[in-house]
Amino acid sequence: MTLDALDRALLHALQVDGRAPFRRIAEVLGVSDQTVARRYQRLRAAGVLRVVGRTSARRLGQVDWLTRIRCVPDAAAPLAEALARRPDTSWVSLLSGGEIVCNARARVRPEREELLLGALPRSPRVLSVAAHYLLRTYVGGPVAWSGRTSALSAGQIARLRAGTAPVAPSSVPPAAPSVAPSEGAGGGAAASGGPYEPDELDRALLAALVVDGRTPLAALAAGTGAPETTVRRRLAALTATGLLFFDVDVDPRPLGFEIEAFCWLTVAPGRLAAVGRAMADHPEVGFVAATTGPSNLVAGLVCRDTGAFYDYLTDGLGALEGVVAVETAPVLRSVKRAGMMMSPSNYP
Repeated sequence: MTLDALDRALLHALQVDGRAPFRRIAEVLGVSDQTVARRYQRLRAAGVLRVVGRTSARRLGQVDWLTRIRCVPDAAAPLAEALARRPDTSWVSLLSGGEIVCNARARVRPEREELLLGALPRSPRVLSVAAHYLLRTYVGGPVAWSGRTSALSAGQIARLRAGTAPVAPSSVPPAAPSVAPSEGAGGGAAASGGPYEPDELDRALLAALVVDGRTPLAALAAGTGAPETTVRRRLAALTATGLLFFDVDVDPRPLGFEIEAFCWLTVAPGRLAAVGRAMADHPEVGFVAATTGPSNLVAGLVCRDTGAFYDYLTDGLGALEGVVAVETAPVLRSVKRAGMMMSPSNYP
């Protein structure tokens, strides 16, 4: 499937506001409500895009772990699928050479011990395991990949955002501490009040939204047993405090990007932030974050073909001052993406 100009505009609009009514998106794009709804349903049914509700690790007192597992080649696929079935993994990718990369979330203690020492199998077929914190995310999560956010004008973006109603302070859940803007992996760092503890309503809402971030209010109310007005206020409060945000999970191939790869960079410490911010503006970078470990920056790359991949490594990364070493590995298959298991047929 190839995306046309309207599809790309819809994708950008959903990145601006994942729960924007089709009516408001249609007004901004200059088409009918029915056209927008049909385009969205077609793209979602084809697996091209999905709006998902995601949470801030820091606001929940958790840490995102990037885990690399090297194993014998014929063991990689079964292990990747086993990891993908775990509820604490958000994405799992199978790389060349019998390597798996996944993101898992856990509290600093004691869940990290269970994750790293108990969850991964002890087998001679697993050759090595390395797990490191994601310290600062420059693209990914609340900060959208620039390759999918170039279809709307500044005026159209402003019109979309103008339709978002602000949340009243009184509707913020009492247990939620205040937050300040942050570039961290979850988008907001908890204040001295400590991490937010979701209540039963929060957990039910978040569980529904991670499957479909555009689940209607009426369906959320029916599923949780809470009045629709309560659900509306709670969603507004959770997003206003930075605990919940809406992301667009998109297959890059219909956008013209056929090559996906992971890239680990060793960057001089004094240049780490500058390199991360510079890469965030590159359309070939769908994800980039500072990490612990021997490589201090990790990126997910999306390129149009192998020639473009080479050009980015030599010209894009090669032009960045402070990059000492680069390691790359092509993605063979996305086993899990944005919390959802992927069918192998969707990723030949």
